[in-house]
Amino acid sequence: MRVVKLGGSLFKNTPQNIFACLAHIATQSIPTIVVCGGGEFADCVRHAQRQWHFSDVCAHEMAILAMQQTALMSQTLFPIFTLFTLSQTVPYPDLAIWLPSIEELNSDHVPASWDITSDSLAAWLANKTQATQLLVIKACDVDSNAVIDELAQKGIVDAQLPHFVKNASYNITILSASAFLNL
Repeated sequence: MRVVKLGGSLFKNTPQNIFACLAHIATQSIPTIVVCGGGEFADCVRHAQRQWHFSDVCAHEMAILAMQQTALMSQTLFPIFTLFTLSQTVPYPDLAIWLPSIEELNSDHVPASWDITSDSLAAWLANKTQATQLLVIKACDVDSNAVIDELAQKGIVDAQLPHFVKNASYNITILSASAFLNL
């Protein structure tokens, strides 16, 4: 089983958008849990926090809700995928979209910080589900020779992803949507 994180920026209207990636996943015969980034919903949280100055804890929980919104929208548009939460029992569905839970993340002491985005949460989920592979799909070009620390320094992945994958027992691949669609 693998975890595939689809960046929220893939919701922009491009040929390599999130829906092309979901369609591509659906044609493969690989059990997959998809993690959807918060996209424009998370951008609204960032904007509102700058305007209203509420806490990082509040912003973190609102960003998780943003991820829930994109998960719900994606599953509605691609009903071949099943909505999935960690509280469900194994076996996992073959094609699932993760519906993140604030309670599950808080009970596991995932810090509330903008340094932790859906990139790190996908790694957290891969650890929890004992996935064999984590694919992090980005809207931007990704240097295939770059290491995760380098990608974090460049802002391509979040700052805490290197920490979340430090002792990973799964393969990690970070690539652009166009490269993913050509797999």
